[in-house]
Amino acid sequence: MDTAMPPLTKVPEPGLLALLKEDVACVFQRDPAARSTFEVVTTYPGVHAILLQRIAHRLWRAGLRFPARFLSWLARLLTNVDIHPGARLGRRFFIDHGAGVVIGETAEIGDDVTLYHGVTLGGTTWNKGKRHPTLEDGVVVGAGAKILGAITLGKGVRVGANSVVVKDVPAERTVVGIPGRIVLRQDDPGPDNIYGINLDHHLIPDPVGRAIACLMERIEVLEGRLRQQGGEVEGQCSTCAADDLCGTEIAKKMKRG
Repeated sequence: MDTAMPPLTKVPEPGLLALLKEDVACVFQRDPAARSTFEVVTTYPGVHAILLQRIAHRLWRAGLRFPARFLSWLARLLTNVDIHPGARLGRRFFIDHGAGVVIGETAEIGDDVTLYHGVTLGGTTWNKGKRHPTLEDGVVVGAGAKILGAITLGKGVRVGANSVVVKDVPAERTVVGIPGRIVLRQDDPGPDNIYGINLDHHLIPDPVGRAIACLMERIEVLEGRLRQQGGEVEGQCSTCAADDLCGTEIAKKMKRG
């Protein structure tokens, strides 16, 4: 009796027209300013850049490298978005505002990914192989963020504005800072709209501020113990004494003492 597993059925790739329709439709899910399909098609540079890149990518895969690069250059000239024709874009990809976005040749982007203006998916090596990031499904990258190198951002990752990410990020995490640090695990983030896409990438903690607050609290405890033992706290923080920039309870106690 033959018990061999039947061959897996390969899901056919959607046609170009179907992809373009999805790209336009997803704008209404992620941009409350969108009012009509005509407005999106005629005035959204991020949509224009994606539409032209999908055509350029088909040319690139067909071996028509110069026409693909020329179309990519034309798209950059018209939209201020630079997407290499070799980059692989998933379905329902959205670039909000679009200005200054750069996506390298070996970048791979999953489904339902959102990028804001100024984002760079760049490389860090001269090697010809894989050198640009992979963004899995549902990733949201804030304005001005830089994702550099052949790294992977897992499903549902959110990157804070102006962060620089140079290491892999597991799924469902939030990363901020320079270099990027994981600051929040989203076990059950909950979608912020009916389409299931969480765009609250601005609701993130401040790891630097938290670290400073911990240090200041620790200093206050140590100074309290020193006073209890009959010691004296000498001097003042020069910044606090001169400019009163700190504003903490420690500085106020030092000034009163």
